[in-house]
Amino acid sequence: MEEWTDELGLLASQLGMSGQVQGSSTSGQLPCPASVSDNPTNFRRYTRSMIKRCAVTLFLAAAALASGAEPSFPTSRTDQTVDVVHGVKVADPYRWLEDQNSPETRAWIEAQSKYARSLLDKVPGRDRIRARLTTLMHRDEINVPLSAADLYVFTRRLADRNQPDVYVRRGPEGKDELLIDVNKLSPDHTKSVELYSLSRDGRLLAYGMRNGGEDEVILKIHDFEHQRDLADTFPPGRYGVPVFRSDASGFYYNTLTKDGSRIRFHPLGTPVANDKLIFGEQLDRTQGCAIGSGPGSKYLQLTVFHGGTRTDLYLKLLDSDQPFVPVVQGIDANFYGIPAGDKLFIHTDWKAPNGRVMSVNPENPTREFWREIVPEGSFALDSVTATGGRLLLSYLDNASTTMVIHDTDGRKLRTVEAPHFGTATNFNTSDDNHGEVLYQFVSFVTPPEVDRVNLASGRGNLWGSSPIDFQSRDYSVQQVWYESKDKTRVPMFIVMKKGTVLDGSRPALLTGYGGFQVPKTPYFKALEATWVESGGILAVPNLRGGSEFGQEWHKAGMLENKQNVFDDFIGAAEYLIREKYTNSTKLAIIGRSNGGLLVGAAETQRPDLFQAVICGYPLLDMVRYHQFLVAKLWVPEYGSSEDPKQFPYLLKYSPYHNVKPGVNYPATLFVTGDSDTRVAPLHARKMAARLQAVNPTDRPILLLYDTKSGHSAGKPVNAQVEEWTDELSFLFSQLGMSADR
Repeated sequence: MEEWTDELGLLASQLGMSGQVQGSSTSGQLPCPASVSDNPTNFRRYTRSMIKRCAVTLFLAAAALASGAEPSFPTSRTDQTVDVVHGVKVADPYRWLEDQNSPETRAWIEAQSKYARSLLDKVPGRDRIRARLTTLMHRDEINVPLSAADLYVFTRRLADRNQPDVYVRRGPEGKDELLIDVNKLSPDHTKSVELYSLSRDGRLLAYGMRNGGEDEVILKIHDFEHQRDLADTFPPGRYGVPVFRSDASGFYYNTLTKDGSRIRFHPLGTPVANDKLIFGEQLDRTQGCAIGSGPGSKYLQLTVFHGGTRTDLYLKLLDSDQPFVPVVQGIDANFYGIPAGDKLFIHTDWKAPNGRVMSVNPENPTREFWREIVPEGSFALDSVTATGGRLLLSYLDNASTTMVIHDTDGRKLRTVEAPHFGTATNFNTSDDNHGEVLYQFVSFVTPPEVDRVNLASGRGNLWGSSPIDFQSRDYSVQQVWYESKDKTRVPMFIVMKKGTVLDGSRPALLTGYGGFQVPKTPYFKALEATWVESGGILAVPNLRGGSEFGQEWHKAGMLENKQNVFDDFIGAAEYLIREKYTNSTKLAIIGRSNGGLLVGAAETQRPDLFQAVICGYPLLDMVRYHQFLVAKLWVPEYGSSEDPKQFPYLLKYSPYHNVKPGVNYPATLFVTGDSDTRVAPLHARKMAARLQAVNPTDRPILLLYDTKSGHSAGKPVNAQVEEWTDELSFLFSQLGMSADR
């Protein structure tokens, strides 16, 4: 009888039925006594008996599975792929999953999706989570408008719509008119629109049509005078923001080709195939570029990015066919041009890691004649906007926005009042809006609103808001500081219900980014709002690799210093546990893209700290990442395994290569989709397979895979609600939380 129990236990465990058969053993042994194996007759009898008993066992196992027993994860075959990189053998047993379109991979994805659904769909309270997210997400939203010639063009999503539609407002107080009904572009609402730029006369609008979450768009030009799109047809691609000539006869645009970024000029009404290449032949796939102009400026500026620590700056007359003239080249610092009228301002971290502002004569941009007008301050300078003879400088004051108005000689005029612990972003202006700047303001507990400020008077007012059923006054936002592994002090925002008792028992969600000079500043998200409403604590540290404290903070978290980012994140987790906000059985982490790499590294380096992980659209194979899609652009940030000096540190932290058998990894939910054309979804596929194969516990390793989802914006609200319902259901089930408010 004991032997049968062992057999049932083994089969039940292999079929994911652990706990369904009382008294089962997980020894995995099917013993054949020596007395039996030594006698051929007894061996045949024993074998027939075993076959009968196994048949009964399989029948019982199948019956238990059919009655609702939890299925096991799909098995993933391994192969013997081993690369030799700089003399080091690097195993890649799931290389076959890199082929996204092979029948085997597609069958594997389908099996993984069914497995994930079989668990996520059964989480108690899931319907309540969905209902709350639906309320928070289905609300009116308005975005910062483009403006020109007293015309405002913007996207707005009404509460009952899945995608933002495009509207026009003629004059600051004009009536909003529907321009593009985006929700009618596709039956499943997966097509979306991204606004790019207006011609100075307000007659033409450049915008992109996106399918799903792909980075690629179809570039279109709308003619307001004739109320139609022009016949100029652009193929799907990755386009930067186009800049129209002052007479709107054509526009400059940037596109990313298989060889690198290229700048072209398109005369309206001519074939796109004939567009003249005006810059970029010297650039490779590791370099990006962007173009721009400014209010009333007769200049077009070009920025070439060499990673996040160096940019080159060029200038040309907007309405001429003359080539770009270099303003600065080859200096290991960032230079961002701000053309305005007949002036050029430069925001730079050259000899000023926190940033400063220089004034340059565009007619003679030689560096020896540059003039510093706003020196480096104690806070990181985030952006500079110029209009109406004034400058609006946005600073990161310990990762929260402070805005200051200066005149064009650099004299400080006034500070713009803004709530504490908030983020101002998406600054926009034109030469026709009387010195006004429009921008988005948001915090952890208030949704985005569009504000405007007059730089001459300093007065501001609300341009558009998004009312929401969320009681901001019930929550506290604090900023704490902790020490990382190397004693560097790191700040962290903590959001929770007022009156929360810190006894170490609260569920906590830790998130971060730490890369590419991207600051992690206060922002409102429905997922996080639902989390704190349900009694969870939200923690957001400002990791090295971002721009919260200038260029030195960024450099301390890139290339060979990337481990500092992971140490900062792990230090945040240790702080939350030490200070009794939570404990390791109640702590979850979440990150996307570069943040997906972050949580993948944290999970493999300190699995004991976390109960659950959500890893979205991640980079995880850091040995081969640069070989896929647009990832060569990130080599200046991460490095490349092709470099013998960079390979060792990449391999040392690469999450995929640091999964070890027998380790109790946290429950993990990977999120990705076919339409991610930025970070190849193969990372999540391979990592899910590898973690499932070594997982010795019953903690689930799931892959949430959407065939239409991708990295970029554009996912319909209903689809966002479903994805976040899955993520919160996963977190609630793993941390023992209730979905009741």
